[in-house]
Amino acid sequence: MIEPVEIDSINDEKLFSICCLASRRDELDAMVASAQKAGFSDSHCEYLFIDNIQENKYDAYEGTNRFLNKATGKYILLVHQDILFEFDTMDRLLARIEEVNRLDPDWAVLGNVGYRAEDINTQYVKISDPFMDNQTKGPFPVKVTSLDENFLVVKNSANLALSNDIGHFHLYATELCLQAQQLGYSAYVIDFHLRHKSGGYVNQSFLETKKRFIKSYEKKLKTKFLRTPCTVMFLSGSAMLNRLCNTKALYSLRKRFDAIRKEG
Repeated sequence: MIEPVEIDSINDEKLFSICCLASRRDELDAMVASAQKAGFSDSHCEYLFIDNIQENKYDAYEGTNRFLNKATGKYILLVHQDILFEFDTMDRLLARIEEVNRLDPDWAVLGNVGYRAEDINTQYVKISDPFMDNQTKGPFPVKVTSLDENFLVVKNSANLALSNDIGHFHLYATELCLQAQQLGYSAYVIDFHLRHKSGGYVNQSFLETKKRFIKSYEKKLKTKFLRTPCTVMFLSGSAMLNRLCNTKALYSLRKRFDAIRKEG
């Protein structure tokens, strides 16, 4: 089996850099073994990890920025340690990348779960997880404004980076999409099937990250609603509007309005 190396031990450029924050060695090893079996060999890939097993040396924002800065691969795969490349191969991923290249050469981020700004009630997805095997909602590829963090393909040449005032382990995929958009790039959900062994959940840490996210973007974005795989947010340059509009009652009204508009 290919042995992952610490992030600072980087050699020649590869096609893919497969990057993972690791808190469990057994899950890291299982992910790497499944990737090898799917064709992500050492001749094409470098495997980089940040060792958070004994303690969290870096959170997801800090760690992702280190990966984006250090990785040499043409495409950077940011993956959770608990995914398995159980279904599709490296060749399949390359085919999906080329499909997006033909459609939109100015893409920067690809993933397997996301939402569009035009329809915040519809999740576009290709994944197997504890909720359901082979979840499929397309058509693919579909341009989106947010993505889930379990599996991301980032074009290295886009030179993306995350903000330093949000932090922790949530919503960084959504911020990558926003940063890409601000730089003139786009994001897509693609038809690439893998298994994610956990389904994700909303906890106090997530809610605190969401507050920091909204605060960070008060001065960065024009007013908008944003749907992510886990939540809905109203973003504006006004702290008062953000407090008023980020309520369950307003989200319910917006959801009903979008459903009525879609039916009409």
